[in-house]
Parts: sequence; structure tokens; C-alpha cells
Amino acid sequence: MFNIQEALKKAPTQPGVYIMKDIVGDIIYVGKAKNLRNRLRQYFQNTLTNKKVSAMVDHVEEFEYIIVENEVESLILEQNLIKTNMPKYNILLKDDKQFPYIKINIQDRFPKITKTRAPKDDGAIYFGPFSSAISVNESIEFLNKHYKLRTCGLNLNNPNKTYKVCLNYHIGLCDGPCAGLISPEEYRQRINEARDFLEGKKSDLIPNLTKEMYQASEKLDFEKAATCRNTIEFLQNLLTKQSVDTLSFIDKDVIGLAKGEDNACIQIFFVRGGKVLGREHYFINDVGEDDKADILEAFIKQYYMGYSQMPNELIIEESLPDQDLIEEFLSKLKGKTLRIINPQRGENVDLLKLAKKNALDMLLKSSERYTKRNRINQENLENLQRMLDLDHLPERIEAYDISHYAGDQSVGAMVVFENGLSKRSDYRKFKLRENKNNDYKALEEVLTRRFKRLINKTDNKESFHLVPDLIMMDGGKGQVNVGKKVLDQMGLNIPICGLVKDDFHQTRGLIYENVEIDLPVDTNLFRMIYTIQEEAHRFAISYHRNRMSTRFYKSELDNIPGVGPKRKKALIEYFKAIDNIKHSTIEELSQVPGINKKTAQDIYDYFREE
Repeated sequence: MFNIQEALKKAPTQPGVYIMKDIVGDIIYVGKAKNLRNRLRQYFQNTLTNKKVSAMVDHVEEFEYIIVENEVESLILEQNLIKTNMPKYNILLKDDKQFPYIKINIQDRFPKITKTRAPKDDGAIYFGPFSSAISVNESIEFLNKHYKLRTCGLNLNNPNKTYKVCLNYHIGLCDGPCAGLISPEEYRQRINEARDFLEGKKSDLIPNLTKEMYQASEKLDFEKAATCRNTIEFLQNLLTKQSVDTLSFIDKDVIGLAKGEDNACIQIFFVRGGKVLGREHYFINDVGEDDKADILEAFIKQYYMGYSQMPNELIIEESLPDQDLIEEFLSKLKGKTLRIINPQRGENVDLLKLAKKNALDMLLKSSERYTKRNRINQENLENLQRMLDLDHLPERIEAYDISHYAGDQSVGAMVVFENGLSKRSDYRKFKLRENKNNDYKALEEVLTRRFKRLINKTDNKESFHLVPDLIMMDGGKGQVNVGKKVLDQMGLNIPICGLVKDDFHQTRGLIYENVEIDLPVDTNLFRMIYTIQEEAHRFAISYHRNRMSTRFYKSELDNIPGVGPKRKKALIEYFKAIDNIKHSTIEELSQVPGINKKTAQDIYDYFREE
């Protein structure tokens, strides 16, 4: 048995990371320390005043630690462990979204303009980040049409190889670089003009389009004039979105924080080349007693840990507890110096005020929406409890669905809703082992596997250890009876209902204890139940499609001798599409990293076998 006091005596005085675990061995907190022994001892003294820390310590059954060389290494390890384990008592940035960038791979003979959410140090030029994927898509579509740039996935880096032109050439959207109908030099000039536009440099686009519009109008070509007018309006709107200018051309992120009673909102302004190109906000929950500086530090460490295109400066109001260490940590990730600035005057103060104002506005709006949503969800659950005559409020609802195609790649899905809201961390997938062409048997297998884990506590996933207040089946009496059979065999008494559909396969009510209950479609309760049903269906279908696509994808490359996962990945990254691999020469295939002459010959022969 783990003895905390004895373990504290043996803890080293070196820097490192400590890991707190609860009674079932789950990680509930991760922290770093200059001196592990001193830091750990602070937790188990009787002088703790922070309620959140006290609650965490009450659940600690054991701890581990990892010794590192220095504080920067401990910070990197700490963030990796937090991101992997999402400990309950850490300040967590749960929204791990990646913002879109516009990419131009200028190393290609005929570069393309594309969108990406994962910029790399690959020699390409990136513009962003942008907060609106719609604006990025519109910008790329406009530039491709205006400059007649290629959008295909062909590898055109070999000057001695040409292809047949596609439909885009015939309808005037591309000038056929694949067939050698435009020179690399002329094409490069178009790319450079598009690049100038994205960089915000002086562009003749709008003046030229305005002139073209008037000329078309004088010739009574009103259709062309209208097209020019619409394009001008689009460009002006796009440029307006970047209208907040700064005097400095240093790339910076301005981070504003607004803190409420239990949650906080962080607003980031992305300043690139002197313009605010976009903004984004994040909500952080359970921060009641945490200082603003601690919230900011936790956010910055987690947010920039996986950030590819870091700015040169971070502008924040609060000085961080370990600001020098965080600067060193971020500079190491960036590969260049990154400064954290706490401004006292000038344009950075004005930008901070703007970011904080927006953060506060989002926090207030969120609080209003949160209160209203909670009230509606509470009413829905109370109505559901009365309707089914349940002993207690169905706070945790689990819904199940089966998906297959003629029994192929059959899967089951479990989705969870707590207090009327989806809890994605508790969703679970089941790859069916048997009964692949019988929905009832498949459902029985899924439920048996799920509730065996509840009874035996053999699974380390906490969601399998929790007892649902209500089970919903995507089906009627047959599915409900299957569920009852499984629960009875395991000695479990959990309410279970099914979703009844009409002749048009639309949900019209519930079936519970062999009684059908109609639900008016214009009620909030119907909308909640319909949302649960659709989410179970979506999750099952998504998993099934993923398995089917994986199977079909494997059929193309995995049958080729000598092509394993690494070579397959290298081929896809190099050629972008299977069709490009099929039509490549042995010499082209040999250019792929890791593909030798023999493997290139095998791939070439495979796609040309009769």
C-alpha cells in the first residue's frame, strides 16, 4: 500500500514533474517543480486555504514523479502529460482547434494556393492564422478564379511529363500548366501577384476591376459589369475584415482575459504584418479561486505547445509567475526568440483593452446563454422524469446505435448526455466481433460488453464505471427487449426506453414499459430527445464510414510487396493522391524518400498488371 508520508521523505530535491493519482489510479493533477520534495510537501500540510487544491488533495491516493535536467524540460513534460491525460484538477484548455492558414508551396514549378490547419517548416509560405475558415475559402476561390491557378493534385515538378487537360481548362478556370500550355515563368508571375495581395501590399486589383466594370458598362455588357461590381464588393469586404491597423509590423498575439465567478474567457487578436487578421476566444471552466496570472500562464503553456506558427511577441496584461521560464520555453518551441510583454503605454495597451473588452462581452453573452440553456435542460429532464415515472432525474442518459452495410464492418456506438448536454469524452465505439448481420444480436453484444465493464471494473475508462439514469435505444420494442434481457442477466435495474418512428421513418415518440408515448414535435423535450438520437446515429455512421474507408484504402497500397505503413505514408505525402501514384514512372517513384529502385519497380508493375 502506498504510504504518502514515506514517499515524501524519499522524494528528490531535483527539478521535475509530479503526478497525482486517485483511488482507481487515474491521473487527477500534473504539476512541475524546481524542488520536487518541497513542492510535494506543500500539498500535504494542514495550512491549505485554496478549496480547489484541498479537494484535489482529498482525492490523492498516491503520487509519482519524473526527474528532469532543468525547468524548461519539466515544463515541456508537464504540458505533454496534461494534454494526454486531461487531469480533472488542472486548468484545462479543452478546445484544441487549429486555425486555418493559406499556403503557397512556392518550391513547386506550378504552385497551388491551398488551405491548411497544420503549417510546417517545409519551405512553403503561410498566411494567417485566420479565425474564419469561410473567409479563407472565399479568398482562395477568388484568387484561383481571378489568376486561373491550378487546383488539381497532379505532381507537375517533372518538366518532361505532361497530362491531359481537365474540365477546369475547358471552362476557362485554368490555363493548363499540366499540359505545358503556360510557362512556369508566366504562371509564377500570377502567383506573385496573388502573394502580394495576401501580404497586403499595394494591389492594382480593385482599380483594374473598376476600370473594367466601366468599360463593360459603356459597351452595354451589363452581365460582365455586374460580375466586376460583385468582385469589387467582395474584395472590399475582405479587406475591411483586416481594417484594424497597428504602427508596428511585428507579428504578435494580443491576449485579453475576463474572469467571472467560476469561468473565464480569453480573447486572442492575431496581429500579422501590422494588421489584425483575426481573433478567437476560449472559455475555461472551474477557475473560481485561481488568479488571473495563473489562468493566463496555464492557457499560454497549453495553447502554444502545439502551435506551429508562433508570433514574435505575446502581449498580456498580467505578469506571469514564471514569465522568464515561459519565454525560454516558447522560444525553444519557436526556434527563435519570443518575448512576452506587459505594456504600460502605447498601441499595445490599446489593443489589450480591445481584447479584454471583447473577452468580457463574450463571457457575459456566454453566461446568459448558459443560464437559459441550463434552465431549458432542467425543465426537459423534469418533464422526461414525469413522463416515464422515473424514481429520479435522468441526469446521465446513454444512447446506443448499430451501423453496418450488409453486415460489413459492423460497429456499435454509445453516446452520453449529462444534464441535457453531450459529454463527448464518454462516447465509446464498439467493433463488433460476432452477430454482424443481425441488429438485435449486435445490440446485445454491445450492451453486454459495456455493462460487463461496469460490473467488473476491468476497464480504465471512467465512463464505463458510471451507471446511467436512463438508456435510450435507436429502435422500438424489439431493441428495448434486447436491452432488458441484457440488464436482467446482469442483475441491473436501469430504466430503458426506445424511440418510436412513424411511417416516414421520423421520430414521433418513446416506448417505455411496452407503452408508446407520443411527443409533440414543437416541444423542447422532443428537440432534446431528437438531438440525442441523431447524435448516436451520427457517431455510429461516422465510425462505420471510417472503418470502410480504411479497408478500401488498404486495398490499393497494402497488397504491394515491400510497401508498409511508412512507405505508404511517404507515397501519399509526395504524390497527394492514389491516382498520381498509379500514373507515375519508376524514376518518379524513386524520388520518394524511402522508396528504392526495387520497390519503385514493384509499385509500377502492380498498377499495370492485367
